[in-house]
Amino acid sequence: MKKCYAICNFLSDANKQHMRSVAEECGFEMGFFDSSEEAAGKIGDAEVVYCDDGELMAEMPQIRWCHSVSAGVGHFLKSGAFDRGDVLLTNSSGAYGLAISEHIIMVTLLLMRRMPEYFKVVEERGWTRDLKIRSIKGSVIAIVGTGNLGQNAARRYKALGAKKVIGFSRSGSGREFFDTVFKVDDFESVVSGRAEEKKIDVLVICVPGTPETEGLLSAERIALLPEKTFVINVGRGTVVDQEALIEALNEGRLAGAALDVMYPEPLPEDHPLWTARNCIITPHISGDMGLPETVDITVDIFCENLRRYAEGRELNNLIDVNAGY
Repeated sequence: MKKCYAICNFLSDANKQHMRSVAEECGFEMGFFDSSEEAAGKIGDAEVVYCDDGELMAEMPQIRWCHSVSAGVGHFLKSGAFDRGDVLLTNSSGAYGLAISEHIIMVTLLLMRRMPEYFKVVEERGWTRDLKIRSIKGSVIAIVGTGNLGQNAARRYKALGAKKVIGFSRSGSGREFFDTVFKVDDFESVVSGRAEEKKIDVLVICVPGTPETEGLLSAERIALLPEKTFVINVGRGTVVDQEALIEALNEGRLAGAALDVMYPEPLPEDHPLWTARNCIITPHISGDMGLPETVDITVDIFCENLRRYAEGRELNNLIDVNAGY
């Protein structure tokens, strides 16, 4: 019987039963391992795998389809397993909108309500109460990336009273929950030339890390942002010029930042980001598997695709390995 493996430690018993049932229906035997270490040396017969470790590709010479439990797939593409073009790669895009958009709203409110500063006051057992705060209500929000993450964030910002939510994407095509969407290539002219867009309160980055997006938020683009702007990055660290961001924060040319992704990861103990002015750092957890709904959706995407794979149909969330997404 053909072999299919899931290699991760976050599946519930119900998730495993669902995957096992669909696998049997499709003529596969489903196996489970809690870690890459546990799976090592035992998965050489895999035709299909659900995992998040690109290095495992070298252990599976018979692999024909890999499903990434994350939305980003750069760590898989680096393995070289997909260079020949005979191995399919899919991702879990669409599973993380809820978790990551709630993280975006959380850090927006933390920054707007000056919580990093109040946390420091409390840590020092002080009693300052007079810091001026801001609100999402009436704010102008800009989101780079108008896919599932961007739309989920835009929807929540609008629900909280944002005055305007603008988007930036490759195509500039209109999207639900956005008032206006521009092409990324027009960022400079939009931010520097339009009265309302010049008033950006929050800039959210939620695009994948690809050669096309590397350095997208450059030093030049950072310099165009108003001093009151908060920068939030939940995409990939390589999308932002970190040195320029740190400099802008420390010089007061930006109001603050919240970074869930950075480079390198993990961030070294002596990295200047740790001490950058008004910068919230989280260890790449905005869309982790702590939320059961996220896991359920990744499993549903995989199981639907397993049926499609068995029937010879095109898979959902299929990655163009040349483009990287």
